[in-house]
Amino acid sequence: MADDAAVIDKGGLDRLIAVLAARGRTVVGPTVRDGAIVLAEICGGDDLPYGWGVELAAGSYRLRAREDGAVFAHSAGPQSWKTFLHPPRERQWSTDRGADGELVVTEDRTPPASYAFLGVRPCDLRAIAIQDRVLTGGMYTDPAYLGRRERAFLVAVECTDPGATCFCVSMGSGPAAGPGYDLALTEVLDADGHRFLLRAGSEQGESVLAELPAVDADAATRTAARERVAEAADRMGRSMPPVDLRVLMRDSLLAERWDDVAARCLTCGNCTMVCPTCFCTTVEDVTDLTGDHAERWRRWESCFDRDFSHLPTGPVRDSAHSRYRQWATHKLGTWHDQFGSSGCVGCGRCIVWCPVGIDITEEAHALHRERGGAEREGTA
Repeated sequence: MADDAAVIDKGGLDRLIAVLAARGRTVVGPTVRDGAIVLAEICGGDDLPYGWGVELAAGSYRLRAREDGAVFAHSAGPQSWKTFLHPPRERQWSTDRGADGELVVTEDRTPPASYAFLGVRPCDLRAIAIQDRVLTGGMYTDPAYLGRRERAFLVAVECTDPGATCFCVSMGSGPAAGPGYDLALTEVLDADGHRFLLRAGSEQGESVLAELPAVDADAATRTAARERVAEAADRMGRSMPPVDLRVLMRDSLLAERWDDVAARCLTCGNCTMVCPTCFCTTVEDVTDLTGDHAERWRRWESCFDRDFSHLPTGPVRDSAHSRYRQWATHKLGTWHDQFGSSGCVGCGRCIVWCPVGIDITEEAHALHRERGGAEREGTA
């Protein structure tokens, strides 16, 4: 823990939201709505999910009441921060036919929102860093994403109660917060009360922290926070096989397991929609009934769609087998070749929100076993 760590209580958390809003930021955080913990604009601490947790399984998500009143003791919900930084649908430009019949094209230059994200899990913090690399780190920068990202303030929350589908330890993305946050919180509930260890990770974070009713962190709170995060690492609900996943994917392209998972996969694309790192998009043009006004919109696309790889002769990946294999091998393997890291952060959303409960960790273990991995591990 940082030497300049501080402690705030529930009132300090309310004050944090107020300070961020007073600086002109739209504060987004977890809140209970429609039977789930979702990300939405919040106005104060009362909007946060105090006393709510979740029960997760493959293809299953349920809210559950908690007796301890914790606010951040829940796992990743159906949304990620990608929803705000890389929206599902965004207008690119519009065109109107003038009186002389000429078309006038106007690029959409909507000023980027200034967000403050409260409750960014370590896995999602890593996911934001991955999307930064994808959308701003190469030859072609997405200016709309960059505008929102540069104005975003990130308040990370370390995990102390992982879900049954979490496997961030396997992917090296949690449960402790890595770099990239402005402020980081660790929730502590014990005999000494309900409080939050808080530390700054940027100059902006230090500036906000200076406005909060905080006290210097005591040794007991530091120790309790550290222990709860360490305990969370030991209680992950899932894990990947202890091998180089990049090599596993490369050497398993002809595995029989792909037929097994293809028989279950609906190719609905839910896994790509909830994934915090999937970034693929397509464009669609719309027009009014007169034909005098038209717009081009960018929207999320999924590699599970048949038309994703469509060529004049037809789709390149026509089967569920080929499309699932493409997604899994890219996410866990060839993402390294493109962007220098895995595309998976271990949040488990793809497992929870798959209608038939396909589990990417189970599939990785099955591929490993098919290659004889279980026998080699047994003789090691």
